[in-house]
Amino acid sequence: MVKTPSVLLGIGLGGFVDGIVLHQLLQWHHLLSDAGEPMTTVAGLEANTLADGVFHVATWICVAVGSWLMFRAWQDGRIAPPWRAHVGLLLVGWGAFNLVEGLVDHQILGVHHVRDDIGAPLGWDLAFLGFGALLVLAGLALMRTPQAVTARAR
Repeated sequence: MVKTPSVLLGIGLGGFVDGIVLHQLLQWHHLLSDAGEPMTTVAGLEANTLADGVFHVATWICVAVGSWLMFRAWQDGRIAPPWRAHVGLLLVGWGAFNLVEGLVDHQILGVHHVRDDIGAPLGWDLAFLGFGALLVLAGLALMRTPQAVTARAR
């Protein structure tokens, strides 16, 4: 079973959810909102909008490469994963995105937090990491269901 396309799609789609929901719709943070580029100034919003755009390009590339790899596997006659394994791998990719982004950007680099619009963002950051861990665990569990394991054995 080809795993990379599904994981890349999960990373890219998870990044889209983060960027669209948290950055744009809720406006809780932007990519550089805690890195000296405040959301309260025009210059800060310009810098954050550009950084958010670069972030969206990176997530789009993950989706494009995942789609291309999946198409190539199909062309080569490799069997598509059963839907449970595919969805499980998507969840693993999304969860891995959350864990890496949450640890690196929120905790290590401190360029932003889930909620930069409040005074104590640690609880939100921990919930983001917990959600990422739950996505990975749910994805792994879904991949291990009897239907997914049986289909992989064929």
